Amino acid sequence: MAVQQKEPIQLDLFRPIAQGYEFKVIVTNKKATAGRVACFHEGRGAQEKVYGELKNQAQMGYIPCRRLVANQIYLLSTMFVHNLGRELQMQAMPPLRSTAMKRTAAWIFEELDTLRRTIIQPAGRLTRPQGHLTLTLPKIPALQNAILRFLPA
Repeated sequence: MAVQQKEPIQLDLFRPIAQGYEFKVIVTNKKATAGRVACFHEGRGAQEKVYGELKNQAQMGYIPCRRLVANQIYLLSTMFVHNLGRELQMQAMPPLRSTAMKRTAAWIFEELDTLRRTIIQPAGRLTRPQGHLTLTLPKIPALQNAILRFLPA
């Protein structure tokens, strides 16, 4: 049964004539067997996800100014926010799994957008009970659990 190819095919490199197989071309200078190189390449998916998250959720695809120093500060502050979110999650919970060649990350991280929506963006109110300035948040169990999970860290 012929399956429609939905991915772009580079026909100038090779012509797939066998049905039911997936072809992959990896060019590398890594000295290892073909199987280990393929596993290493597939394990890089976690790194590619980080790049995608930085570009889409941390606005790294945006250049805010026409000045080099201003753009460098923007880049560094964005990387700081990303690393702070990851470090907070790593301090709040132990690694959930071991690493392997195809699975390079020991933690399962929540994305920055999820942290932003669950912890940072919920509406709060500044109040002064007994004269002390206090941030009062709504009584939402999911919000309370998310904040209490990170407080010990």
